[in-house]
Amino acid sequence: MRKRFSNSIRTGDSAQPTISLEITLDERLVGYTLFVRYSDDVNDSHWHIIVPAVRAKGLSTALYPHRIQAYFDIAPISRMIHQTRARNLSLNRMLDKFVPAAETSVTDKSDGVALPGEFHIRFVTRADIPRIFAREAELDPISCANRSTASPQPGS
Repeated sequence: MRKRFSNSIRTGDSAQPTISLEITLDERLVGYTLFVRYSDDVNDSHWHIIVPAVRAKGLSTALYPHRIQAYFDIAPISRMIHQTRARNLSLNRMLDKFVPAAETSVTDKSDGVALPGEFHIRFVTRADIPRIFAREAELDPISCANRSTASPQPGS
């Protein structure tokens, strides 16, 4: 596990296959994301809020557009793929606000360490970013005007 994260510390190399970003809230580490590159159009990420007190408070929803922008900013990619368990209702509810599921299928091979099962698949392209930010403004125009201090940051 330690090697996985030490290898993902951002080097500045646009071809780096894995990149970790920390999620801070009021200058405190509350989570992380691991961006995994395979090719121009096959890329995925994993996102974890690690402080229980800030889970289920809307942080992932508030940061989703910025998270996606960060991935496209740090790597020359054209598409991200979200693969989420169909039974993960809260994660799917958050993603549905921004990106509809393109398909639902049963797979034996997940994009991470998940066991086989039923997954929703979503695709996000660089061209989707303005629409995702517009959706953020529709969901919470006041918060968009008064940006939080929470943001995904390159790991150190």
